[in-house]
Amino acid sequence: MDVPQLTRRTALAAIGGMALSSGAAAQAEKYPRNLTKDDLDRFMAGLSNWGRWGKDDQAGTINLITPAKRKAAVALVREGFSVSLELDAVLPKEGPTGGPLSSMLPGGRRGGLPPAAPGGGAPPTPPAAAATWSLTARPPGPEPHDTMSFETDTIAVSYHGSATTHLDALSHVYYKGQLFNGFPQSSYTDRGTTKNDVTAFRNGVFTRGVLFDIPKLKGVPYLGDEEPIYAEDLEAWEKKVGFRVEPGDAVLYRTGRWARVREKGPLNVGQTSPGLYVSCAKWFKERDVALLGDDVDQDVMPSRVEGVRQPVHLIMLWCLGTPVIDNADLEALSQACTQRNRWTFLLSINPLRIPGATGGPVNPIAIF
Repeated sequence: MDVPQLTRRTALAAIGGMALSSGAAAQAEKYPRNLTKDDLDRFMAGLSNWGRWGKDDQAGTINLITPAKRKAAVALVREGFSVSLELDAVLPKEGPTGGPLSSMLPGGRRGGLPPAAPGGGAPPTPPAAAATWSLTARPPGPEPHDTMSFETDTIAVSYHGSATTHLDALSHVYYKGQLFNGFPQSSYTDRGTTKNDVTAFRNGVFTRGVLFDIPKLKGVPYLGDEEPIYAEDLEAWEKKVGFRVEPGDAVLYRTGRWARVREKGPLNVGQTSPGLYVSCAKWFKERDVALLGDDVDQDVMPSRVEGVRQPVHLIMLWCLGTPVIDNADLEALSQACTQRNRWTFLLSINPLRIPGATGGPVNPIAIF
């Protein structure tokens, strides 16, 4: 039997293949893809930002947005072109727009979530509410007024969930009797939370935003319904477009959810969704990301961590102290970035100052 001769070229190819394999293995070890519920506490212990900015800190990684960072972000504005990243409010399509919202009714979601389903998926839930906003008005009669008159309305919103663009404050998640930075679960009252509420961000979020357009990385209009995003995807996008995430950045990543909804119809992201695999949180910690946002609810669903429904939410909010934005509309931003071949911009977010609130609806603005 003839034995192939080992030429210099084949030897180099073999060595190169071994190097690639060892590199991939090293990345897999650094950002594991097989974490279990039992691994999670150990994983978080190596990432924690508790005490990093003092024992009384309630702003978390927003502390990374320094005056110098804000000034550098302003320098990114060259055209004055702005893009809203907020969805329109979801109001009832018919009948009066007033009335209680689903979470305000008996049996509405409150407090801890039910246990996760196998594979880290969502537990069975009732159908999503038809509307997440309520607007009540008292329109005038048909007779014209001889004097100046005013029209008013009352607006209510149940913003947590999968339909409203909103910011999660660090009080949105608690675990093992504690909030971020060790504040006790007793911080929650029937008047809201006394620690880590949204007013910790009263001066706004004003920093460099960076967009990770993962469908463009993969050459598809949108990701699959349960497709995970790994740290290697984030690094591949950086290499492709030529930027690197820096301390204090706000990272936004697009899955193409709204393009998928236009083509196929609604996606229940509480049950099935593209999104981040949990070990990406380590990558965000290493890069000192100040804020994370996306067009879904952060986590790939099912989460691929048996018995844990939303591990990315847990680590970002509870362990790292990083606020997150859910359900952003990133389609227009993707178009603006593509047209300019530019994936960095000034990002401005101004949460409402509501003492005790665990977050709030927001309209993030990207400015080029």
